[in-house]
Amino acid sequence: MSFIEKHQILERSPTLLFIASFAVVSVGGIVEIAPLFWLENTIEDVEGMRPYTPLELTGRDIYIREGCYVCHSQMIRPMRDEVERYGHYSLAAESQYDHPFQWGSKRTGPDLARVGGRYSDTWHVDHLMDPQSVVPESIMPKYAFLANTPINGEHIEDLLNAHRIVGVPYTEEMIDAASADFLAQADPDGDWGAVEDRYPGAVFGNFDGQPELTEMDALIAYLQMLGTLVDFSTFTPDASR
Repeated sequence: MSFIEKHQILERSPTLLFIASFAVVSVGGIVEIAPLFWLENTIEDVEGMRPYTPLELTGRDIYIREGCYVCHSQMIRPMRDEVERYGHYSLAAESQYDHPFQWGSKRTGPDLARVGGRYSDTWHVDHLMDPQSVVPESIMPKYAFLANTPINGEHIEDLLNAHRIVGVPYTEEMIDAASADFLAQADPDGDWGAVEDRYPGAVFGNFDGQPELTEMDALIAYLQMLGTLVDFSTFTPDASR
């Protein structure tokens, strides 16, 4: 009996085909899943990664609330065209404090995993106020109302505590100083040194140029740190993983 004839027996019997398919899927699943039980952590520790500052975390919540993730992913795939356009491919560690992560499933606009520091604060303000003024072909809606929506961080300690419950390593010191850090990061006269000590690599400034703290300040603070925490000029992947 030839191979084709033997295979036809399998194809003509739903029961045999199910058993054979189940066996193949089971073996493949075991091969992929079993090694994970011997790993303490599936995410490689990367120097530079830290929790979000209170203002960045607030900006991230605004980013999610406004549905920015629907059009913009934050996951650069390890393919030449993506790396050449956006920068180093995304690392799992860069999303370890994201609840939920912002990998996305499609892109209507560009990937934002490395947008931090790529444009000035003024550019971001203009882009959010009127996207077509800086990118004429953009179909992005206007978010000018963010500049007219003041925020005060009234519940910022609760927000940090909630993230600590799900594993983000916020310390008691970070939570106690959350309100002060929230205000200081966007205040030119704020105690930037104290915030920098708790959150190395944080970006500071009056992001939207207005005297009061607004949702636009928070969103720009978040965007300006994306992809800036890992120094890829010195990063070497862990070959054991």
